[in-house]
Amino acid sequence: MTISISELKALAKNFHSDPKRSFSLPAKAYTDPDLLEFERKAIFHNNWQYVCHIETLRNPGDYISFDIQGQPIVAVRDKQGELRAFYNVCRHRGHELVQGNSKGNIKLFVCPYHAWGYNLDGTLRGARHSKTMENFQFEDYGMVPVQIEEFCSMVFVNLNPDAASLASQSGELANELKHYIPDLDTLTHAYRLTYHVKGNWKIVTDNFLECYHCPVSHKDLVTLIEMENYQVTTHGIYSSQIGPAGKSDNKAYNVDGASVQEHLLWWLWPNTGLSRYPGGPNWIIWNFIPVDADNTIETFDFFFPNSTPNEQQMEAIEYVDKVLQKEDIDIIESVHRGMKTPACEQGGRFVVTDGKHKGETEQGVHHFQSVYLNAINQYIQNQEQSTE
Repeated sequence: MTISISELKALAKNFHSDPKRSFSLPAKAYTDPDLLEFERKAIFHNNWQYVCHIETLRNPGDYISFDIQGQPIVAVRDKQGELRAFYNVCRHRGHELVQGNSKGNIKLFVCPYHAWGYNLDGTLRGARHSKTMENFQFEDYGMVPVQIEEFCSMVFVNLNPDAASLASQSGELANELKHYIPDLDTLTHAYRLTYHVKGNWKIVTDNFLECYHCPVSHKDLVTLIEMENYQVTTHGIYSSQIGPAGKSDNKAYNVDGASVQEHLLWWLWPNTGLSRYPGGPNWIIWNFIPVDADNTIETFDFFFPNSTPNEQQMEAIEYVDKVLQKEDIDIIESVHRGMKTPACEQGGRFVVTDGKHKGETEQGVHHFQSVYLNAINQYIQNQEQSTE
């Protein structure tokens, strides 16, 4: 590890459990190129990561291959209908079984290097000329499994084999989602937006978790949302932002005849956002994927009743793409530049409001940073215990 234990512990030096007394993370947390390598192991390889909507893996043989911070993974529905995930690696010489990030339907996995074949349950089916090897047992060379879980019509994986299930870790989140989005199981993927943001993944997350900046930076959005009734709530490994919306005279996009009259956002540790915008039935999954300390990939997957967005839905998508995201990306990239100056060395302060201005709070950012520091501390403790 290229970042020291003392440097990691110093990230929490000015952080306090009470947000009104706390400083935010210091600039080093956002700019140190060595920190991400530690985060990959302590956070992204150790917690539940969003993969896809369940419809991608609906039928036996459906698969998707992807990368979890340098670890190639493949998820598949086997012939018995069970969801499975494995390292996307042949046990012979390490070649990837499925090339790149792809999806489709497959009968078995065949390595393109030496044609070792694997059943969809991960067991080794065939290895050319294997009879020439002494003491070779097929059962010893199956694909290496990874935890996989369906959660509210979404698929997640966890590279930590000992991690508790996402359902058990996330408390009431599933009940909240089902309450506010009763049609969740019937919506289908219709559109994806992808952005390359010049900013650290934690700055992207911080920005997602507060609407203190909304009246200043999102002047159209606040004509859609009733900020005075916007409620931010934090729980365990997730938080929510919920408020009445759907004003027909808003400046954001057309919501005439809207059946969804609320603006709903959830954040799920560490880097997944879930939302439902005012308008017709919809569901949006955000994913914040670190590239390096200075760059993040953002993906937005839109789900509607039909796979082709109608005119009203496209208007909402274009507002997100051409207005809201442009405003947020400009903010994020400016903050990232600011973090590289001495001005932010020790971190800033949190603004936590109530009453009339309760929606304009940084409570959710403090919660995220608290979960982040707890995860780092827990990983350090586990590593220290394992070396005793």
